[in-house]
Amino acid sequence: MSNTVLELIDVTKRYASFTLDHVSFHADEGRIIGFIGRNGAGKTTTMKAIYGLIEIDEGSIILDGKSVKKDEQDIKNDIGLLFGGIDYYPNQKVKTLTSVTKSFYSNWDEALYRKWLKYFELDEEKRIKELSNGMKVKYGLAVALSHGAKLLILDEPTSGLDPVSRDEVLDCFMKIAKMKGTTIIFSTHVISDLEKCADDIVYIQKGKIVKAATAEEFKSGYLKVEGEVNSLTSSLKDKIGHYREHGNKFAGTIPAEYKNDFASYDVTEASLEDIMLFIERGVEDEESPF
Repeated sequence: MSNTVLELIDVTKRYASFTLDHVSFHADEGRIIGFIGRNGAGKTTTMKAIYGLIEIDEGSIILDGKSVKKDEQDIKNDIGLLFGGIDYYPNQKVKTLTSVTKSFYSNWDEALYRKWLKYFELDEEKRIKELSNGMKVKYGLAVALSHGAKLLILDEPTSGLDPVSRDEVLDCFMKIAKMKGTTIIFSTHVISDLEKCADDIVYIQKGKIVKAATAEEFKSGYLKVEGEVNSLTSSLKDKIGHYREHGNKFAGTIPAEYKNDFASYDVTEASLEDIMLFIERGVEDEESPF
């Protein structure tokens, strides 16, 4: 049985126009958690709360048995935080930025850092601005993994990367989780990335957790259905979310409980993107203004 590394219990943060509302979920050792939802749903706010960048109004956040609020300094030694790539101090060399960064961590492992530089094929004589977007992400990972981080918080780390670089970075995530037992919370709008690597899914909508489950369990609740428009009754159409027509064909997503109702249609596994569109747009799709 996996050890729980991180636990959020009824975490609440109130702003004038938004509330992170009693958010609860946990993350186990060596698991990759896909954290998804629309822009403004509360993903970044939650991640900032975990790292202690914002003070929560209610609830608790526990990392490896320690309270983020009470043991902030120790906690930050155990968390690697990466919001996209490394874009600050673009004219500084990698080695200069590292020499400053490592001074903040009491458990910095220089030998391990050297191993990550070699593994990621990073040249520390290069300036930050000379690194590709993919290399900036890998540098961020090298730093995070060199101070014994038990948890990596990655907010849109693959944004702007080409498909090959994204695939390389995803491979790194999976190897880190499997070989090092590092827990990764991975927020992205590139949902296909999560199809490749996520063990668990946490879905947040308007500041509330819709569902937190294994990726397999999360996806098992929905199905994709396709068929001919003229064979579809109005009662069946009403059960389809994110319904779309193209010519005489239709496609949409249904809750798995309706599977038998669509036995005569082409029913297949729904993707995470299909499910996200179903949750956000539901059975009453938004009407076009024109």
